[in-house]
Amino acid sequence: MLSRARPVVLLVALLLVVSACAAAGQTGADRPIRVALDWTPNTNHLGLYAAQQAGYFREAGLDVEFLPYNATSPDTLVGAGAADFGISFQDSFTYSKAAGADITSVMAILQHWASAIAVRADRTDIRSPRDLDGKIYAGFGGPGEVPKMQAVIRADGGRGEFRTEVLDTAAYEALYAGRADFTEPFLNVEGIEATLRNEPLKTFRYTDYGFPDAYNVLLAGNSTWLRENPDRARAFVQAVQRGYALAAEKPAEAARMLKEANPAAFTSDALVDQGAQMLARDFLRDEQGRIGYQSAQRWEGFSGFLYDTGTVAGPDGAPVTGKPDFSTWFTNDFLAP
Repeated sequence: MLSRARPVVLLVALLLVVSACAAAGQTGADRPIRVALDWTPNTNHLGLYAAQQAGYFREAGLDVEFLPYNATSPDTLVGAGAADFGISFQDSFTYSKAAGADITSVMAILQHWASAIAVRADRTDIRSPRDLDGKIYAGFGGPGEVPKMQAVIRADGGRGEFRTEVLDTAAYEALYAGRADFTEPFLNVEGIEATLRNEPLKTFRYTDYGFPDAYNVLLAGNSTWLRENPDRARAFVQAVQRGYALAAEKPAEAARMLKEANPAAFTSDALVDQGAQMLARDFLRDEQGRIGYQSAQRWEGFSGFLYDTGTVAGPDGAPVTGKPDFSTWFTNDFLAP
């Protein structure tokens, strides 16, 4: 299964404990660079493992440690200093950053939405998003999920009225079994998985209905650590960028590296191989063919939408009314030209 953006609650006491633990184990420049994964290894992590397996980290003089997934989100771990970098998502990043997390997006791993609204392919009664009115959405609990679904349905002429069941990773089984009508898979993971298990999906892409595009998957860094360790940060980010460039140019090779680095993680070679091909074809490069670059316009579009929904809260937990300067939320400075 693939990671999902969960609701972010920045508990001050938790952050203090995590920060204290991180500080206690810190040994300066000799400490490995710690990377928090958002879930078990999957094709969204192709470039990280390609950089590891191809020796890019070693060539840069870096010792890199991938932290195994746990119930604490990477946004929280990175913001607290318990990890230096982590896998994030533009939606979860938006909620975390607004709530005060000390994080900066240093690289767009996926340049576009790789997730979509999905229904079973045999649902002839659902031909477009407006047909989802009155249906059951199998969701994951993210605060921006329902407003996003509503916006797409309304853009297609519907009312945006449906029932939500928060099922997390059980959402896909609920969809297959007919206990839910639609959900939100990653096309490069659950979308392919559904076809391989002979449960094909019919999908509706958000941007086809005027919804803003987004950096679906990000690499986030601890802002304080980035300022204090700019050379190490640049070396790490550029090694990861090389890894994703390899994945874009040679997806079969990157898929092999991902499987070799995680021999017990995958039950289907086809799932990894096809997912890698899809990412290389559709999601890893921007409009100029670059890997990792971000723009304020993309941030303002989707993150601005989330602010407009009233679901974004500040450090005090109260809804935020004014939008930030989104250009301060990310940097391309650590990327290679």
